[in-house]
Amino acid sequence: MEYGLIGEHLGHSFSKEIHNRIADYDYILKEIEPDRLKDFITSREYRGLNVTIPYKQDVIAWLDEVDEAALDIGAVNTIVNRDGRLYGYNTDYLGMRELILSNGMDLQAATVLILGSGGTSKTAYKVAESLGAKQIIKVSRHPKNGEITYEEAYRDYSYADAIINTTPCGMYPDTEGCPIDVSRFNNLSAVVDAIYNPLNTRLVLSARQRGIKASGGLYMLVAQAVKASELFFDTTYAPAVMESIFGSMEGQKKNIVLIGMPGCGKSTVGKALKDKLNREFIDSDAEIVKRAGIEIPRIFSEYGEVYFRKLESEVISDLSKRTGIVIATGGGAILNDKNVEELKKNGELIWLNRPIDSIIPTEDRPLSNDRDKLIKLYTVREPIYRAAADREIDACDSIEGIVERIGSMYENQSN
Repeated sequence: MEYGLIGEHLGHSFSKEIHNRIADYDYILKEIEPDRLKDFITSREYRGLNVTIPYKQDVIAWLDEVDEAALDIGAVNTIVNRDGRLYGYNTDYLGMRELILSNGMDLQAATVLILGSGGTSKTAYKVAESLGAKQIIKVSRHPKNGEITYEEAYRDYSYADAIINTTPCGMYPDTEGCPIDVSRFNNLSAVVDAIYNPLNTRLVLSARQRGIKASGGLYMLVAQAVKASELFFDTTYAPAVMESIFGSMEGQKKNIVLIGMPGCGKSTVGKALKDKLNREFIDSDAEIVKRAGIEIPRIFSEYGEVYFRKLESEVISDLSKRTGIVIATGGGAILNDKNVEELKKNGELIWLNRPIDSIIPTEDRPLSNDRDKLIKLYTVREPIYRAAADREIDACDSIEGIVERIGSMYENQSN
């Protein structure tokens, strides 16, 4: 192993894909148990390493030299082996700073709450300090070094201007988690989550729903990786390299989620996008049938709509954890706000808006198997589709035309 990432659990990591985009070198993901960490670091059988949870503080003890900024932060996420001597750096600092600035978040004179007490929280503290924050408070479930509890944060700092999450709460595969309730803060203008998988955590989505600037950690991950690579090879990359890698990673990982009325062409468009973009296509209704073992009309007639919606939500929750796929949803999937939230964690919702008079009722759709039902359904659902959609596509065009329009948004980012 010459270059790579070490940590305890790396199943969620995008780092290998990012480094493979930066330059031509092999980058390995290596999970290490705590009792093997010292032996691995001191073996020096590598040229460059990135370090992630939970080892960013532990590795400092075995390094020959640590960059002054990393020492000040108290965490190392990049190690370079130069002629047998180990040098430690913190490129997370640059990554988080760039993330905040790129989203237009102003921390000057702000009160900032930092969630967590690990290595990344130390980085976040220094970043907030460098950006002029007036008051910086660490929040922890188990305070031991001057942090406050979450209840104290709600009670005493409801006026906070910004929140930075450095805990793993909400990270894949446990994407249901949300470390704090942003609705209990009345002055928030910025929310940052260091988590990048999913692309948008519940914390980020909750903040955006309230009109608060919010971002996940993918930009931070890419920026710190580019800086780490510069240290590995003692070089400097043009700024365009980082922006290009971020754009391609975000585009590749983002799911394309098709929503709209039954019969508007979601499945047909989805299958065509699969071929055009070389992505996996999944029809959520087909997945429901597979799990139930019977067709949808029978599910409705024998078990009822409530049972069907329960199955639908389970399927959508599972699909939403995936990245880089095309999903065609059932016509009523977006009626459940929870489904919309799940789909937005890794996806962009595209509404195929086809006029009702061009949709043909069919017997395999229990809720819209005649014209009257279809019209009533459209009247109720049209504003819900509009509210849920990130993009709207006029579905009156030919299938080829629709696929070309959607494909053009993603084809340069899928390879």
